[in-house]
Amino acid sequence: MNLSPPEIGLLFMIHSLGSSMAYLPAGLLVDHVANRGIVLAATFFWVSFGYLGASFAEGFWAFAILIAVAGMGDAAWHPIATGVLAQIHKAKRAYALGVHAIGGHISEIIALPAAGLMLTIWDWRTTIQVLIIPTLITGLVFIFIAPKVPRHINSRPTRADFAGIWRVWTTRAGLRVIALFTSYNMGLFAIITMTPLYLRTNHGLDWMTTAISMAAMMLPGALLQPWLGSISDNVGRRPLIILGNAMAAGAAIVAWLSSSLVLSFIALGVALTVLLAIRAVLLASAIDHAGGREGTSLGLTFAFMDGFAASAAVLAGLAGKNDLSNAFLLASSFSIVAVFLAAATPKSSRLQAVTTASG
Repeated sequence: MNLSPPEIGLLFMIHSLGSSMAYLPAGLLVDHVANRGIVLAATFFWVSFGYLGASFAEGFWAFAILIAVAGMGDAAWHPIATGVLAQIHKAKRAYALGVHAIGGHISEIIALPAAGLMLTIWDWRTTIQVLIIPTLITGLVFIFIAPKVPRHINSRPTRADFAGIWRVWTTRAGLRVIALFTSYNMGLFAIITMTPLYLRTNHGLDWMTTAISMAAMMLPGALLQPWLGSISDNVGRRPLIILGNAMAAGAAIVAWLSSSLVLSFIALGVALTVLLAIRAVLLASAIDHAGGREGTSLGLTFAFMDGFAASAAVLAGLAGKNDLSNAFLLASSFSIVAVFLAAATPKSSRLQAVTTASG
């Protein structure tokens, strides 16, 4: 489609804004709907047909709207699936969320080189159509798995539920946690959206090599999520959040300063690894703060992380309009903000962290 960096950023933002519209309603379903398995099964077909429609779109805006619709189906899966896991594994929330995340990230890592290979054979429309086939097959298989998803007491959201959510998240501590989620994900978004274009434009990599490079940079962080989640379940979330964002900020600055492909690759790999590795820790901290309502808390967290933070994709595109490496300086600034916000949160002892998780 020959998109410019700002247009690519806008495309990511529209997709994420579409997703953010589905996160909170899906989170409410976790806490109030009995048969959550059938809702999870439906998301596979929502995603598949959304992207199928996008593959036939003519023009930027039609394509952007259709992938936003597809993104809503993808978004509906996460608060429901993670909410169920968090309800089952209250004492090991971050570990359970990390295990859940591995599947999604591994699929992305496989899809990246697969898409790169397909783009060397077919156009982008055919590539999208082929890539939705595994999703459709998984959806058909999940129909038989859906009855095994733990059922919940069927209830209707009340005004008191919404009032409780409002009280929890509009306090100074709640707003600080929301700002932390948002700044963390803005740093991650800025790097993920601009790194492929940076590798192609500044270093001349082809699509296949770029896709394999992205997969290699994302794999360690995906695999580390359960381990870091388990550590945070025992020692608390704050130290890992501070350390992860600080390391990402430093690595992003190195990538901004470097003109070497090898050094840039290592720096961006470190940044992506630590940011992805602490993602489950951030999600678990949202439930810790809310003290319950796992699905709703995660839905709200996903909405802020992938909704408001999606503006970073556009900002990174604008920052990198003349030199794509400037996007990494922007990413570093977001991670630095996240460090200060995490440092401003009250310290928790190991006992307090475990008590919160099991409560």
